[in-house]
Amino acid sequence: MESAAFVLHEASARGDDALIPPALSMIDYSLARGWDTEYGGLLYFVDAEGKPPTRLEWDMKLWWPHAEALYALLLAYRLSGDDKYARSFEQMHAWTFAHFPDPEYGGWYGYLRRDGSLSTPLKGGMWKGFFHTPRALWLCWRLLGEMLG
Repeated sequence: MESAAFVLHEASARGDDALIPPALSMIDYSLARGWDTEYGGLLYFVDAEGKPPTRLEWDMKLWWPHAEALYALLLAYRLSGDDKYARSFEQMHAWTFAHFPDPEYGGWYGYLRRDGSLSTPLKGGMWKGFFHTPRALWLCWRLLGEMLG
């Protein structure tokens, strides 16, 4: 979804509507494969052919795919006008904000189990830094401001 957001962002910057359909297809595919229909949220790894994933952490829910998906879905809605992206954004937003933010100390946890429960209280480390969450949320805030006028 992050890659799709980059393509949509570039389509908007260039005024190149031909880039929009392939990016929307990327989002559709990612949601169809990655959304966990049992517990909600995005699975960390899935096999493109539906075979068992080989990564041990395949069923975890990580902060950055959710943050990036929020922006991708909102931008997809803005550029396509298709309400399915607005509904997917609302679903992703509800799940993400129900599970990742630390209500006591702020910030987002990085690593959840498949059911959305906390795997570790880490909010930073070797792989989780100050990039995806603030960037994606700032881009969403800016885009919503443009959309709401």
